[in-house]
Amino acid sequence: MWEDIAGYSRAIKIGNRILFSGTTSIEGEEVIGENDFYTQTIVILRKIEKILEQAGARMEDIVRTRIYVTDISKWEEVSKAHRECFGNIKPVTSMVQVSALIDSRMLVEIEAEAIVEN
Repeated sequence: MWEDIAGYSRAIKIGNRILFSGTTSIEGEEVIGENDFYTQTIVILRKIEKILEQAGARMEDIVRTRIYVTDISKWEEVSKAHRECFGNIKPVTSMVQVSALIDSRMLVEIEAEAIVEN
């Protein structure tokens, strides 16, 4: 629903690049993994994976992630989930604490970029 409200795309493909907007664990009006940084991170990365697959790409094509968290002290929970999805891929990444996300139940938001070999 956020895409229509704010006028943006969840992901776009330009040439061999796939760029992902900030993605959260919200489904409809429900935040999956409320109060759980690890679960929200896993849910977000699985959403990104699903979109990649629809575009004919794989998680191995991700070269960058940007992770926004509302509490940097929870970095280990977020990093654990990120490692489970990217442990052998190891894209470049940043994790930054923000004062808030658009919905107070959201704890994590992730942007990603993939490069697909033609």
